[in-house]
Amino acid sequence: MKFIVLILLAAVVVSLFSGLFFLVKDRDSPESTRMLTSLKIRVGLSITLVIFLVGSYLAGWIG
Repeated sequence: MKFIVLILLAAVVVSLFSGLFFLVKDRDSPESTRMLTSLKIRVGLSITLVIFLVGSYLAGWIG
């Protein structure tokens, strides 16, 4: 279980920094949606992590 949480946290951080990279890289092209896509992925991963943690707590896996 700890492994899954760490993987999800790492994916959130990677998505955060990829959004920052796209923000800087695509400054001259406002029609680019790569930063928005990165934000969507980060929000989805964060929601998945919260649901997993709440489910783990309700299942009794977390004390």
